[in-house]
Amino acid sequence: MTERGTPLPAAPRAAARRRRSPAAAACVLGGAVAAGLGLGFLAVLVIVLWISSPYPDSGPGGALHLAAGLWLLAHGTELVRYDTLSGVPAPVGVTPLLLVALPALLMRRAARLGSVSGDGGEGGEGGDGDEVLPASAVFSAVTCGYLCVGSLATVYAAAGPMPADPLSAAWHVPLVAVLAAAGGVWAAKGRPVGPLPHWVPGAVRRAAARPRYPLALRAGAAGALVLLGGGALLVGASLAWHAAEVQASFLALTGVWSGRFAVLLLALALLPNAVVWGAAYALGPGFALGAGATATPLGFAGSPALPRFPLLAALPPEGPGTLLTCASAGVPLLAGLAVGWFAVRRAREVSYKETALTAALGALVCALLLAGLAAASSGPLGSRGLASFGPVWWATGAAAFAWTLLLAVPVAVAVHSWRTRPARQADALALDAEDEWHDSGVRELRWEALRRAAGALVPDLAQEPPRTPPRAEPPAAPVAAAPRPPRRLTVVTGLHLDLTPPDLTLPDLTPPDLTPIPIPAAPADAPPRPLVPPVAGARVLARRKPPA
Repeated sequence: MTERGTPLPAAPRAAARRRRSPAAAACVLGGAVAAGLGLGFLAVLVIVLWISSPYPDSGPGGALHLAAGLWLLAHGTELVRYDTLSGVPAPVGVTPLLLVALPALLMRRAARLGSVSGDGGEGGEGGDGDEVLPASAVFSAVTCGYLCVGSLATVYAAAGPMPADPLSAAWHVPLVAVLAAAGGVWAAKGRPVGPLPHWVPGAVRRAAARPRYPLALRAGAAGALVLLGGGALLVGASLAWHAAEVQASFLALTGVWSGRFAVLLLALALLPNAVVWGAAYALGPGFALGAGATATPLGFAGSPALPRFPLLAALPPEGPGTLLTCASAGVPLLAGLAVGWFAVRRAREVSYKETALTAALGALVCALLLAGLAAASSGPLGSRGLASFGPVWWATGAAAFAWTLLLAVPVAVAVHSWRTRPARQADALALDAEDEWHDSGVRELRWEALRRAAGALVPDLAQEPPRTPPRAEPPAAPVAAAPRPPRRLTVVTGLHLDLTPPDLTLPDLTPPDLTPIPIPAAPADAPPRPLVPPVAGARVLARRKPPA
């Protein structure tokens, strides 16, 4: 098919397939290389820690199997730990969010490079003769290569100490690959915001073209960023407040530098999870710390069986909440204000109903973002008492929607009214001035003031007689009209400039038997001839300065 939708002949179609084959193979290889780079990075890191460990409990094969498991954990896959004290397999499902950035960035880079690898030619072909693949082909090829390596990694990790759950890996790895590849292709195509593909229903395409949806996305993203920033502030303040406990927990875990380095890397990888937990804490639902233990601003209920870890040492104390913990409610208040502020358009023709609807959609976007982050940052760390760690995604999303909707709609309406106030005042003043101009008697007064200011430039016009109904009166004696002041006339003489040459001869436009008539030259002492004849009765007006 061509760009206009007409079918190609058989020979050009075969040639196009032959040209596309190397580009598609390169995209598949790029996806596989992206997965291999992620696996290689984690394998090198685990091997270095295994070599530096004074008490290695497995060989290099076990370390490589563990690296494959960690790579799958970075995609959100749940791992299973079999060597427990109780003998019951314990799931490990808390995904370090910082570790997710490794496969996502590599996959996005592979998709972006596959989209722009053939650019630079004419007629839709690359500079080296390869045809540029469409976005859908690049997306499919890169994803296919990535998932092939992911399947091999899942099979390889099954023989290690922490194998991956096959069902969990079957949908977590493709989800991360699809999202990252779509982001890479979208970035390579210039980040277009529309139009939607033709296979999307027309009603959906027309609805998505409205400006309220980009504004709602921007407002929801702003609210989510404010919530995450507030969560980061709460986590940092808690770590600083419990600095002694955090240091004691860090030093008590291990006494060798390689172990402490591993603990530090794990704490850094889990730091974004702590930020999301802080945002959920400020929203009100809080987060779970095992079965029956929940930390909220109103109190820390339950008796959690927590392992020793630096981030867990910064938790609030058990018992009812204080004024300091309840002050965290200011974070969702600021998020609601941010959603309302960014949901307002600057156009005057937007109604208040449209502004309120945009703010409500922004609150919904913010709630969806927080719910997704809460689901990604939580999970089990074991069985029984450690089966639930982190915020509940639906409770966090509902709280985010309630907080932001409660404040975003009135704030958006108030901001919209404040931004359009000068325009509304100008319209009201213009309407009042137009009404006053046409009032009875105002026009005559304005004309009289204009005549006095202009002086002799405006003649003295006779007043219009009042419009009163005629009535029968005796004829009055004629009254002589008052003499009008004489009009002043200014005579402007012509411009004296002689542009006639001393000897001008008419061109030869006559038949051959006639001779041209020479025009005598003007004497040297004669006055110059006027270029413009004198004008009588003209009035010279002052030149007005043009507006800046």
